[in-house]
Amino acid sequence: MRLGIDLGGTKIAGIVLDDTGATRAEARVATPREDYAGTLGAIATLVAGLEARTGPAGRVGVGMPGALAPATGLVKNANSTWLNGRPFAADLAHALGRPVRVENDANCLAVSEAVDGAGAGAAVVWAIILGTGVGSGIALHGRALSGRGRIAGEWGHNPLPAPRDDERPGAACYCGRTGCIETWLSGPGLAADHARHTGNALTAEAVVAAMRTGDVIAQRTFARYRDRLGRALAHVVNILDPDTIVIGGGLSRLPELFEGLADLTAPHVFSDRFDTPIRPSLHGDASGVRGAAWLWNGDGP
Repeated sequence: MRLGIDLGGTKIAGIVLDDTGATRAEARVATPREDYAGTLGAIATLVAGLEARTGPAGRVGVGMPGALAPATGLVKNANSTWLNGRPFAADLAHALGRPVRVENDANCLAVSEAVDGAGAGAAVVWAIILGTGVGSGIALHGRALSGRGRIAGEWGHNPLPAPRDDERPGAACYCGRTGCIETWLSGPGLAADHARHTGNALTAEAVVAAMRTGDVIAQRTFARYRDRLGRALAHVVNILDPDTIVIGGGLSRLPELFEGLADLTAPHVFSDRFDTPIRPSLHGDASGVRGAAWLWNGDGP
């Protein structure tokens, strides 16, 4: 058995999978925000509770925001800022009394979908998250590609490709840059674009609801969103050329997102054809925690 932990900003989810990928136990607790020691303690308690139900799992994988800097082992780039600069993997291994594997949460999504999800059987799976933020992860033959600096897949903090005149310089991003893909393709980015064009402040959910009732203005907002998504997908396709693209996050639940999306991507792909499957994540909100469990995929103690 393998045990996965998904450390989110508001909740910590845990799961135990057997070798077939079947769920043996799962649980979740609130994240002790701004409390590093409390976060370690909550994870240790969650692991103990799961193993009390299933027996020892031995192998623990953790998905988290940000990454471990390879030179120091300290957390960097986490929007759960109380983790930044901390030796999280070493401290958690000490708290649990066993080795742990820690990966970026988007990489865990990619691993989950590559092992037994929407990208099962594909050699190269690119998985993206469209939600409150925007990120992505890459799985090669079912294993996370972290990269030399542990920033592989940091798609959301690149500029929007082929920006139009009215898209320059773009909105300010929390990372300190302007015009990042995240400022356009996140849920808040969709809402902000609608407000800029209409002066009407609606949530992303409200824009989608209006679109579905036939509101022409909301339909135009969503069309702009999908056009930008097509450009942003093509930019990575031209570099990575993945076998499958999997989309997760809250916006992936919209069937309208996928209708003709390949046709919006194809004109920007440097190839005579574009036939890469673009699919919603199979495991939905459980992909992150399942991917964390699959970090120990066929090896380890």
